[in-house]
Amino acid sequence: MTNTSNIHGGTFLENIIHFARTLRRAGIPVGPGRVIDAIKAVETAGIKRRDDFYWTLHAVFVNRRDQWDIFDQAFHIFWRNPDLLKKMMDMMLPTSFLDSVKSEDQEEINRRLSEALAPSPAPESDQKEEEGEEVEINATLTASDTELLQQKDFENMSTEEMEQAKKAMANLRLPIMDVKTRRLKVDTKGNKVDMRRTLRASLRSGGATIPLRFKSPITRHPPLVILCDISGSMTQYSRMLLHFMHALTNDRDRVHTFVFGTRLTNITRYMRYRDVDAALDAVSETVEDWSGGTRIGATVKEFNKFWSRRVLGQGAVVLLISDGLDRDAGEGLGVEMERLHKSCRQLIWLNPLLRYQGFEPRSRGVKAILPHVDEFRTVHNLESLKDLADILSRPHMQKSEARSFAA
Repeated sequence: MTNTSNIHGGTFLENIIHFARTLRRAGIPVGPGRVIDAIKAVETAGIKRRDDFYWTLHAVFVNRRDQWDIFDQAFHIFWRNPDLLKKMMDMMLPTSFLDSVKSEDQEEINRRLSEALAPSPAPESDQKEEEGEEVEINATLTASDTELLQQKDFENMSTEEMEQAKKAMANLRLPIMDVKTRRLKVDTKGNKVDMRRTLRASLRSGGATIPLRFKSPITRHPPLVILCDISGSMTQYSRMLLHFMHALTNDRDRVHTFVFGTRLTNITRYMRYRDVDAALDAVSETVEDWSGGTRIGATVKEFNKFWSRRVLGQGAVVLLISDGLDRDAGEGLGVEMERLHKSCRQLIWLNPLLRYQGFEPRSRGVKAILPHVDEFRTVHNLESLKDLADILSRPHMQKSEARSFAA
């Protein structure tokens, strides 16, 4: 590595700036302030050792768990060759270079990072100048960009598509199902006679006539409880679904959100922040078991013991978002799922693995959960979230489909 005194000499300072630009293009929010902080941090910590340089930049540029992989891959690719980053930013790097990097490292580069390294397309004005003739395209049988985005898997989305999907989630509104409560209200068109008001009305007329007064049940939407798996196998989907959960929490009241991996964490208070970025930053600082193992049975047991009586009142609807892959091989999961099912109005299981046509409930965790759910659906794209709206709007749930999987 270079001595500290040579930071401002040559192209080392420029390389740090270009490295920050690439991180920003890959989806990490890096502004001018962080670049200045990074340069000052490098001057203070020194760059005699590669590890010190790595963790110095990591401390400045990374503030969320989901940014670690992108930063790690970007650092080891770019700082291998001091001139590599400069060449990429100057759009002189051939596309085949990325393939050679993959073959050397024997690991898959993050797609967002690949897009950040690849040459940017020429501006639209330049493209028009290069085109000599007007080309007409018949788009009769082609799908629109919106339709393709609706059906595209979250795991296969590019950085731009992920941003579009997040905006679509922010504008997504699920129907609120109203249910009858035991409380009654005054209603001239009600079907129940309000005896107290009827007797009072008869006393006013001296008992000559008895004008009937009516009442009807008060309707209110049930609470919505979300249990989201954030283990390693659910990483890509849980990141996107956190935006969906944030939109739900800010769209209605009585929404309770929990995430679990090896432990259960209540993130409801953070999901109520109006700013989604502030909410996700608070969640990332609070949750300690991101992208780890999964103990579904233990976490559901903890929920039933400490939270079910608080949040499952008045016929709550529960959304369980998980792939069902349990590190404890489903130990005690069936008993806890049965208790959870009996404590709520509807239990809906959203599993991204269900997107595969050949999916079969072979793991013990999946087999333990299936007999106790009312709906078993996939959640892997925007279209599946819209299908969820139809499920939540139904007054009564059909259990035949979930039972067929269990059999």
